[in-house]
Amino acid sequence: MGLEDDYGVITSNSIWNKARFGEGVIIANLDTGVWPESKSFNDEGFGPIPSKWRGICEKGSDLAFHCNRKLIGARYFNKGYASRLSTPLNSSSNTPRDNEGHGSHTLSTAGGNMVPGVSVFGQGYGTAKGGSPKARVASYKVCWPPVNGDECFDADILAAFDMAIHDGVDVLSLSLGGSASNFFNDSVAIGSFHAAKKGIVVVCSAGNSGPNEATVENLAPWYITVGASTMDREFPSYVVLGNNLTLKGESLSATRLAYKLYPIIKATDAKLTSATNEDAVLCQNGTLDPNKVKGKIVLCLRGINARVDKGQQALQAGAVGMVLANDIITGNEIIADPHVLPASHINFSDGLKVFNYVNSSKAPVAYIAYPTTKLHTKPAPFMAAFSSKGPNTMVPEILKPDITAPGVSVIAAYTEAEGPTNQVFDYRRIKFNSISGTSMSCPHISGIAGLLKAVYPSWSPAAIKSAIMTTATTLDNEAEPLLNASFIQATPFSYGAGHVQPNKAMDPGLVYDATMNDYFNVLCALGYNETEKSIFSNATYYCHKNFSLLNLNYPSITVPNLSGSVTVKRTLKNVGAPATYIVHVQNPDGITVSVKPSILEFKHVGEEKRFEVKLKANKGKVTKSYVFGKMTWSDGKHYVKSPLVVKGI
Repeated sequence: MGLEDDYGVITSNSIWNKARFGEGVIIANLDTGVWPESKSFNDEGFGPIPSKWRGICEKGSDLAFHCNRKLIGARYFNKGYASRLSTPLNSSSNTPRDNEGHGSHTLSTAGGNMVPGVSVFGQGYGTAKGGSPKARVASYKVCWPPVNGDECFDADILAAFDMAIHDGVDVLSLSLGGSASNFFNDSVAIGSFHAAKKGIVVVCSAGNSGPNEATVENLAPWYITVGASTMDREFPSYVVLGNNLTLKGESLSATRLAYKLYPIIKATDAKLTSATNEDAVLCQNGTLDPNKVKGKIVLCLRGINARVDKGQQALQAGAVGMVLANDIITGNEIIADPHVLPASHINFSDGLKVFNYVNSSKAPVAYIAYPTTKLHTKPAPFMAAFSSKGPNTMVPEILKPDITAPGVSVIAAYTEAEGPTNQVFDYRRIKFNSISGTSMSCPHISGIAGLLKAVYPSWSPAAIKSAIMTTATTLDNEAEPLLNASFIQATPFSYGAGHVQPNKAMDPGLVYDATMNDYFNVLCALGYNETEKSIFSNATYYCHKNFSLLNLNYPSITVPNLSGSVTVKRTLKNVGAPATYIVHVQNPDGITVSVKPSILEFKHVGEEKRFEVKLKANKGKVTKSYVFGKMTWSDGKHYVKSPLVVKGI
C-alpha cells in the first residue's frame, strides 16, 4: 500500500522517526466510509485518544460497527442523498461502514497501520502502511450508491466538513470531485475554505478524466490537488501467441490457465447478431455469443465499461481468459486488476500486434501466464492516462494539479462486504485490494501532510503545500523528464510541480506561505459579490483593490494571457538555517524571465523576503499555446523549485 516501494515516495525511517510516524496527528477522509475490522485500523499499541478530539463513533443502525484508539471517530451523512431518492432511505444506510471499499482503501493509504504479510492473491507481498502510520484516523461517510450518476451530494459534503472542523481533525483527504464550477457553488471549495481557516490541510483528487486537457477538478488554491502517476512496481502477466510472440501485460488474476495454447478470438468476431461492433469490441454487457466464446480467450478493447466488467462478460459467455488491449489514448498505461478469470492487460502497441496476429491467422491461439510481482521497473513514475489535466478552467492563473503521486495499482485496505471487482458476480472477499485512480494518489499526499504536521505543527496549510510542491521532482528513475502514458514528455498540466518526494519535503528550506486574507482576495479578484463571499466567511474581509491573481503567493507561477511583459510578485519565508539563496531560471520557449533580486539572504527562521519575476515575450517567438519553464532558488543544499507556465495572446 501507500508508501512501500513506490518510486519517489519511499519515506526513510529517519524522516518517519523525526515525524514520529505521524503520531499525534488526526487524519480523516470524506468518502464511502470505513471497514473498522481491517488490521489497518487496529489500535494495538496506541495510547489514549488525543484530548483535542471532539468527535464521536456514530454507529447508526450498525451495532457491530466499532471505533477504537486508532479509528477514533466515524460519522455518516445521508440527508442530501435521501432527498434525491424516489423512495424512503432504508435504515440499513444509517451506518459509517464502508460497503464499497473505496473509503477503507483511501483512509488506510493516508494513515493506516503497518500490517505485515499483505498481498493481493499472493502478489505484491509485503508490509502495508499508510503515509502516517501512527496517526489517528476518522471517517466521514458522504458517498452512497449512485442516483442518476451522483454519489456524493453537496449537502452531505458540507455537513461532513462542518463536523470534521468541529471534531478537531488536522488533515482532510477528499478522494472525490465533480465538474468544475464557480467556487461559491462548489461544496468542496466552500468546506475546505472553512477548514483552512482552522489550519486544517485539505487534499483533493484531480479527477480521472485524462488525458484530455482542461479536465482537472478541485481547482481552488487553498487545498492541494493531486494527479496520479505510476510506481516502480508491476504485476507482469505475459501473453504468448501462437507465432511465438510474447507480450508483457499486467494482472492480478487469482486463477491460472492450464499450460497449453487456447483459441483466441476478437470480441467483434464473437458477438451476438443483435450487438453492434462498437459495443462488442469493448466486451460490453450482452454483446458476446456463448456459442462463439466457449473455451476461448477473448480479445477486448479498453474503454467505456469497467476493465473488470469486460472480464465478467467474457467469463459469463464461457471464455477461459481475456486479453485486454489499450486504445491509442490510454497508450502505455496498463493496470493490474483482480480479474475474475485469467486475464492480461496490454498496452496499445502490443494490442495492435495481437489484433494483427488474430486477423492474419486461420486458427489463432494464445496462452496467458499467471502474474508475478516485479520491483524497480523503469521508467517510473510516468503519468497515468486517466489523470485529469490542466489548465485550470475556473482560475487559469492557478496551476492545477499541484502535485502527482502514486495512483496506479495501489494496494491498501478494503471492505469485506463486496468482492475486489465490486461486481455483483464477484463472491470473493479479500482484506487488501489493488485499485487505481487519483483517489489513490490523493491520500499519499494526505499521509505526507500528516508527517509534516507532526514535525511542524505551527505551519499553515499553505506552508505544508509549498514544502510538498517545491521539493517535487520532474525526473523519473532514469533521470529523464517525466513522461505521459504515451511516453511523450509530460508537462506541469499533468504533474503540477512534479512527483512528490516526502524526504525532501521535510526540509524544504524556504516556503511560499499564504493567509486566509490572501485567499479572500482571490474571491474578490474573481468578482464575487457580497452574498457569494459571505458563503466563505462571516468575518469582515476587505478586498485589496489592486490585487492580481498573478500575485497570490503560490508555489507555481502561471500567466495565461501574456502580452508584452508582466511582473509577478512572490514572498519566500525561511524555515531552515540561515542561508543565502541564488535563483536559477529555465526560460519557457519564447519568454525571457528575470528575477529581482536574484540573491536572497536569510538570517533567521521565519524571515520573509520579497522578489519580483518579470516575464517578457520575445518578439515573433511567442505562440498562443502554453510553454513551460522552471524557477529554482538554491543555497547549495535546498532546491526550492517552481514551475513557470505561460501562454501568449
